[in-house]
Amino acid sequence: MKDYDLIEEYISRYFKITGFHTTPKGSFFTVKNYDYNNFSKLIKDLNKVGYIPFIESVEGRYTIGIASKKEKSESRIHINIILFIATVATTIFAGYNVAGGNIWDGIAFAVALLGILGVHETAHYYAARKHNVQSTLPYFVPAPTFIGTFGAVINVKSPIPNKNSLFDLGFSGPLAGIIIAVPVLVIGIYLSKITPVISGSMIFYPPPIMSILMYFLAPNIPSGYELQFHPIAFAGWVGIIVTLLNLMPVAFLDGGHIVRSLFTEKIHRIISIVGVFVTFLLGWIPMALLMMLILVLNRRHPGALDNVSKLTVSRKILAVVMLIIFILCLAPVPQII
Repeated sequence: MKDYDLIEEYISRYFKITGFHTTPKGSFFTVKNYDYNNFSKLIKDLNKVGYIPFIESVEGRYTIGIASKKEKSESRIHINIILFIATVATTIFAGYNVAGGNIWDGIAFAVALLGILGVHETAHYYAARKHNVQSTLPYFVPAPTFIGTFGAVINVKSPIPNKNSLFDLGFSGPLAGIIIAVPVLVIGIYLSKITPVISGSMIFYPPPIMSILMYFLAPNIPSGYELQFHPIAFAGWVGIIVTLLNLMPVAFLDGGHIVRSLFTEKIHRIISIVGVFVTFLLGWIPMALLMMLILVLNRRHPGALDNVSKLTVSRKILAVVMLIIFILCLAPVPQII
């Protein structure tokens, strides 16, 4: 290990070192004690000299591994702006098609959808800032799809310090997105109309949260008729599906971060495989294939730098809330009749 003496000196400031080991997976120090605040100080100290520590509890002992700090590329805000403008154009065009050629309904669809996606990613961004994790502003991704976009992402550019911060980065986006998607759905349901069922039309199987809203808000639908979604309602449905897919407990998705903050790497891996299987069963095949690719290319989720720390009680309660939201968002792929 390069700079062994320097790293050992820093670690010994905060922990009693009991050994040093080299394995095929890498080298690590073993220490006798664990202290949340001391490890936080060690992260700051080693960061100054170009190293990143990470701590695990393995078979009753604490191990501290060291990685070299990677150089971070500069963020280019003009790329965010260009992609956002392009996504505005593609989502308006998609909404225009969904609305049967009505440009104003197309604009309403774009505003509603980008509002949900934007709030989702902005919540991630502010969660990262709260925990001093460096990240980019949201990147919107334009696409020639029936909704005009592949969504939006932020790029996390520094390690996540502990389990609490990992959990916060995971839950913040889906929770913020669903908070916006629900009123969008309410408005869209009010604006939707009852029309005769037409052969070749697309049938949506609403997720439980949407079924509950429709029970209270939608008019009675006679036999042979259907509720034709207003573009705003369609945007709300897309927002629900985005929340569902992001909460899938797989790899580095938001749900994967939540699960990794709660469980060990091994359990996270098992739950990830189950998540891929559920995604296949629901019919979201492209997303399931992408999840499988992520699992193959990234065999492990390293978790936070501090994998010994515990989640706060309030976050454990919030994890149950997020599970309920996930269940309420479950929905299969629409079918054409």
